[in-house]
Amino acid sequence: MIQRTYQDKAIVTAARPLAVIILAAGQGTRMKSALHKVLHPVAGRPMLLHLLASVAALEPERQVVVVGAGREQVEAAVAGTGAVIAVQDRQLGTGHAVAQAHEALAGFAGDVLILYGDVPLVSAATMRAMLDRLNRGDDPRAVVLGFRPDDAAAYGRIIADGQGMIGKMVEFKDASEAERAVTLCNSGLMAVRSTDLFVLLDQIGNDNAAGEYYLPDIIMLPGAQSAVIETEAWEVAGVNSRVELAGVEAMWQARRRIEAMREGVTLVAPETVFFAHDTVLGRDVVVEPNVVFGSGVTVADDVVIHAFSHLEGARIERGAAIGPYARLRPGAEIGVKAKVGNFVEIKKARLGEGAKVNHLSYIGDAGVGAGANIGAGTITCNYDGFFKYRTEIGAGAFIGSNSALVAPVKIGDGAIVAAGSVVTQPVGDDALCLVRPAQVSKPGWAAAFRERMTARKAAK
Repeated sequence: MIQRTYQDKAIVTAARPLAVIILAAGQGTRMKSALHKVLHPVAGRPMLLHLLASVAALEPERQVVVVGAGREQVEAAVAGTGAVIAVQDRQLGTGHAVAQAHEALAGFAGDVLILYGDVPLVSAATMRAMLDRLNRGDDPRAVVLGFRPDDAAAYGRIIADGQGMIGKMVEFKDASEAERAVTLCNSGLMAVRSTDLFVLLDQIGNDNAAGEYYLPDIIMLPGAQSAVIETEAWEVAGVNSRVELAGVEAMWQARRRIEAMREGVTLVAPETVFFAHDTVLGRDVVVEPNVVFGSGVTVADDVVIHAFSHLEGARIERGAAIGPYARLRPGAEIGVKAKVGNFVEIKKARLGEGAKVNHLSYIGDAGVGAGANIGAGTITCNYDGFFKYRTEIGAGAFIGSNSALVAPVKIGDGAIVAAGSVVTQPVGDDALCLVRPAQVSKPGWAAAFRERMTARKAAK
């Protein structure tokens, strides 16, 4: 067996084959969106892909996503993950939904995890714990994941003994007052053997308040008992509305901030910093207030990211400084001890070691050599309305303020471009580039102008 780690918890790859069924057939009407519910993002990644990423740590043999409406969207989203699609044409309950995976699991012998596409935060460690309990040796029929929320509300209840063996599971709408007083709730997540699952599903009925086939009803069929294990409520938080989506996002962000600080990152105002699912931060990184990380950002050690900066698809090397009010777009590569200052935008450009772009500039589709200094208001004119072109700025070059570098163009090592220049031709190494008309001074002109205009205004 292979030892792995995930979210600071030990995982052992299952000795038995594993299949995963993810239910994603709900209508999602409360989202009020043309986008399928399970594709709404948390930390920049669709909920369903969060779940599949956790599942991947367990190396399943098969993965089935059960969908209803919006099949095309989900099918496109899971392309390349190894998951296959099963369709639930009619919404007849969770038991009926799981039954739609029967054909996709034909010939499979092993354990089955049943998950929900709108419950994205459940970890691989918790999934592993469910499978371990299923195979502990006392052969429970199934293992249910339970939790104790602050407000049990309308969740289904689990009645269990002190050893976690389930005496009864009941939907809230079918529960008695005494059963509704129980605090242990059913998340809906379950582990069961493939040899039992579809046989049990064939035995349940729909004699309940909703007229649906409930997956939890397999627990109460005559025969072996089932077991429950518990997890924290945040891990099984579901999303049925934009409000709940925001709540799950907040929980994810809160935990990620704590994780970052534990790993050696200083967050000056943690509640104002937002991470993406794949943000990587080194040690002794300082992140000031109101910083947003989009997807694809890697930050090395000893970097300072000043307030109100937005980073996406960027790589920042050791000792660099970013912001305040900086924007790094995809393809930005900031070298060792380089500086990107206030109101500077970098896109698909590499800043060499110690290079500086300190004020009010746009550097796109460019290479900036080590030690180069880009003056305030400088832009690389990289687009002609049809195509993008590249600008190369040599090591140690100095670009004066308010210069426009019209790509494609190359500025040599050590060259100086005078302030206000519009550069359209190559500049050689150590050369001075001066592109502006000669300055003309007319003594007394301003005073005469003011006198003339004041008289004209008074005459009106």
